[in-house]
Amino acid sequence: MVGKEEPLPASDPSRVPGPTARVLKPLRFCGALGITGPRLAAPPNGRSGSVDPLEDPQMAPLAPKPRPGVLDIEAYVPGESHVPGGITPIKLSSNETPLGPSPKARAAFAAAGAGLERYPDGQATALRQAIARRFGLNPDRIVCGAGSDELISLIAHAYLGPGDEGLFTEHGFLLYRIVVLAAGAVPVVAPETGYRADVDAILARVTARTRIVFLANPNNPTGTYLSIEEVRRLRAGLPADVLLLLDAAYAEYVRRNDYEAGLELVATTPNTVMTRTFSKIFGLAGLRIGWAYCPEAIADALNRIRGPFNLSTPSIAAGAAAMDDWAHIEASVRHNDQWLPWLTAEIEKLGLQTTPSVANFILVHFPAAPGRDAEACDHFLKGRGIILRRVAGYGLPGALRLTVGTDAENRAVVDALAAFVGASA
Repeated sequence: MVGKEEPLPASDPSRVPGPTARVLKPLRFCGALGITGPRLAAPPNGRSGSVDPLEDPQMAPLAPKPRPGVLDIEAYVPGESHVPGGITPIKLSSNETPLGPSPKARAAFAAAGAGLERYPDGQATALRQAIARRFGLNPDRIVCGAGSDELISLIAHAYLGPGDEGLFTEHGFLLYRIVVLAAGAVPVVAPETGYRADVDAILARVTARTRIVFLANPNNPTGTYLSIEEVRRLRAGLPADVLLLLDAAYAEYVRRNDYEAGLELVATTPNTVMTRTFSKIFGLAGLRIGWAYCPEAIADALNRIRGPFNLSTPSIAAGAAAMDDWAHIEASVRHNDQWLPWLTAEIEKLGLQTTPSVANFILVHFPAAPGRDAEACDHFLKGRGIILRRVAGYGLPGALRLTVGTDAENRAVVDALAAFVGASA
């Protein structure tokens, strides 16, 4: 009966009365701390002396367990930053801008250091207003976070639960699987066609349990994209209670007339969210700034569960200044427009295949032959101080992802790839 206490025999001092009596396990270091407590029971196998419960599986103490799904998560592994020998590497593994942040953002970041003893604005008002001015949006529908990663996690936390399904594409951003499992939900993968999201394949995998569809557009690590007409067809084909999350981290780089990041779709539907980041073209990856444009009801839900001060004062100031310096963004776009096609052409001249990209990176494919494959090339390049991104975790063990770098870095990586191809021929 609930609430009824069991009578305890006087010979068993290790039990405490209560609705469900528990065996107390003494801490291993209690004696060293001068703490006395119940003695260890005699070993059940008849051996003399006491038994350490940490060494006997039959007496192991209970420990907290994470919710189902958490231990199924493979932790995200970011792009590498170091090479052996202590030399300064050419780092082309994380899709960072070679032009760095706006000088105005640097100045705003430095100026914000004068008030670090004060809490930041919990609403990130200056940043939301700067974003709203740039894109002509309602600032009340903008939610800011510590990178778009945090916002994607918050959306999963708010709209997924045990038994629900989160759907994403075959080579989609690794974070999607992580946040789905972390919410106790089931990840569902839709195959791609030619390393590109397939709307029909996505819709075919929607069930009554689907709650969120995650779509990176452009996609990382493939660099492919869906036209706005295809995105609209996807939204129209989804049930009304399924949230479509458009992850547009690389939107500023895209130079295609049939592409839109999703602002209009969010503005005209109650079940679509778009996320963006300051980590790529804005050059503020170290500050972790992202934003989401949402229907009012979804913005309200996210604001209820996000941290009260999830962006620092320097992040808010630098982000707002960067958003107001569009001339710097245009310079970054021009640099990418020059070097993305140059790198693609030069790499293909070497006999290597690439996936056509609209972002600031290229997926380079290698033969499967030993000594000529992606792993061998990665090792060769690191020996020359050049770091690309291994993408085996994305289901692409035969490829490396190359970020567009500075003029000198781009020429250096092509020279190194030529040396690898020549040495392995």
